Amino acid sequence: MSTPDDSLERAAMERGFLRIAGVDEVGRGPLAGPVTAAAVVLDFARLPAGLNDSKKLTARRRDALAEAIRDCAQVGVAHASVAEIDEINILRASHLAMLRAVALLDPAPDFLLIDGNLLPAGLTIPAQAVVKGDARSLSVAAASILAKTVRDAIMVDLAQQHPGYGWEKNAGYPTKCHTQALSDLGVTPHHRRSFKPVHNILYQGQTITD
Repeated sequence: MSTPDDSLERAAMERGFLRIAGVDEVGRGPLAGPVTAAAVVLDFARLPAGLNDSKKLTARRRDALAEAIRDCAQVGVAHASVAEIDEINILRASHLAMLRAVALLDPAPDFLLIDGNLLPAGLTIPAQAVVKGDARSLSVAAASILAKTVRDAIMVDLAQQHPGYGWEKNAGYPTKCHTQALSDLGVTPHHRRSFKPVHNILYQGQTITD
């Protein structure tokens, strides 16, 4: 199984770039909650051991790595809200969260490695789209870990406010428990009304919970 390395960062450095940030998002697929993005500039002299794609790590390992990344790297984490997702669509909202995360880096990076096959509109920094970047680039992998741990914590908090949907376990994704709760309990303010399962419940006249 391949693991991310620093080859993409080194290639950018060979082109003269000095501050390379990895950028990734989490939360495009859920029916509820924000989409969260992180941007990370690693110090390659102080890399946390075991950096990998967040999807390949246990929750405990992700949490430990997220803390280590914050201790030795420059990080920015940002979100796009449910209202923004519904207004501009999930892809644009994901890109908006990425732009916000990058804007939090000070000093600003001079090159970006962005997970995915599309670059956000409005970028003012040179960038490269990297398909499966979280499995290829250490910087993107670090961003994926931060984004996931932050968003998971948000969904655990929201689960306490809205019990029954299983968000503490499913993070808002459309599991059987979550979709059944939508039918039984109705739609919360944290659900994405532009997503078909939620839209269908609303169209069928189910209640909206406060």
